[in-house]
Amino acid sequence: MPVTTIADRTVHVDDEGFLTVYDEWDEDLGRRLAAQIGVTLTDAHWKAIRFLRADFRTRGETATIRRVSTLAGIPTKELFTLFPKKPAKKMAYIAGLPKPHGCV
Repeated sequence: MPVTTIADRTVHVDDEGFLTVYDEWDEDLGRRLAAQIGVTLTDAHWKAIRFLRADFRTRGETATIRRVSTLAGIPTKELFTLFPKKPAKKMAYIAGLPKPHGCV
């Protein structure tokens, strides 16, 4: 499993840079990951990210954009505004989770 250094700490990642160890993530690291992809986090972003983290802990897989929209109550259009172009992939990256199934 590859490792990399982000914000002066070593984390395990996959070949695309997604974190692979759930407990290596914290909100400070989330802010750093967001900055790396040009996203400035607001309360609306955190709502989606915290939902993803909690849902992953329960289900063991990263939620799809449809699941986030339906269960977290965040309209799909808003998710595309918050995380432009590839919201599911960007949300998972910032949340320190694996890329969702079906995500290219």
